[in-house]
Amino acid sequence: MSTKKQKMTFVAKVKKYKSLIPFVIPAMMFALVFSYLPMTGILIAFKDNPNFLRYDVLTAFQKSEWTLENFRILFSDPEILSYIRNTLIISVMKIVILFPMPIILAVMITELRSKKFSKLVQGIVFLPHFFSWIVIVGIFNSIFGMYGPINNLSVALGGEVVHFMGEPGWFRWLVVILSGWKEIGYSSIAYIAAIMSIDPALYEAAKIDGAGKLKQIWNITIPSIMPTIIVMLIIRIGYLMDAGFEQVYAMLNSLTRETGEIIGTYVYRLGFSMGKSDYGLSTAVGLFNGVISLILILTANYFSKKKTGNGVW
Repeated sequence: MSTKKQKMTFVAKVKKYKSLIPFVIPAMMFALVFSYLPMTGILIAFKDNPNFLRYDVLTAFQKSEWTLENFRILFSDPEILSYIRNTLIISVMKIVILFPMPIILAVMITELRSKKFSKLVQGIVFLPHFFSWIVIVGIFNSIFGMYGPINNLSVALGGEVVHFMGEPGWFRWLVVILSGWKEIGYSSIAYIAAIMSIDPALYEAAKIDGAGKLKQIWNITIPSIMPTIIVMLIIRIGYLMDAGFEQVYAMLNSLTRETGEIIGTYVYRLGFSMGKSDYGLSTAVGLFNGVISLILILTANYFSKKKTGNGVW
């Protein structure tokens, strides 16, 4: 009985929104062609390194043998395990340190009384998002380099020159700092939109009751945007195994590989930059990475729905 009801509900929704279906079809086709069809490539993870350089895709796939050796290497190689550890450490640092920042920034921007100044601040903090990582890393290389202003100031004060961009102990912190500088402003857009949709009558009532700005933020603003915060956190947890390939690849060098090499950069090196390309192992590592990300986002969404009633779906 319940199944029939669900089907009828779905049919009713289709009838109600049938005028929107033509707008959904292009998005579905895009997802099918660029997201779902390429997933057939995960079969390479179960093949003994097909030779795509010598043969075409289908021939190379047929000539290679089925194997689970790639997964045995994945779970036994201490080098790969260290890259997984680096990925998790950098991602957790970004979540713990950076995730609250856009929320705080959004609250500060919406509390500004001057609309012109608010727009100016938004433009300034949004701008870094549109710079490529190559440009940003180049800028910070100039600032934190051995002959940059930071080291020049340190020497002038009697300190020593520190090679920040080549120091393994500094690498993860610099990744977090650069990521925050680039993305905090852009990430605050969703929270600003959520805050702007809050009913002003709630704040008026709070003022009448004698609540100050901090109490209004804590008791009205934060609870009102909590569904948005939860959804963004779930999505971020889903990317826990992705510490930011483009950024890390642009910053990484031979001196910082010990603490900076992550799964994404390792898969790239394994597939394209290590002389002999090992497509089977690189695909196995990527598949493992994807499965873990899927489990994380499903788990986070489940507990969020159970505890707060809010989730991605």
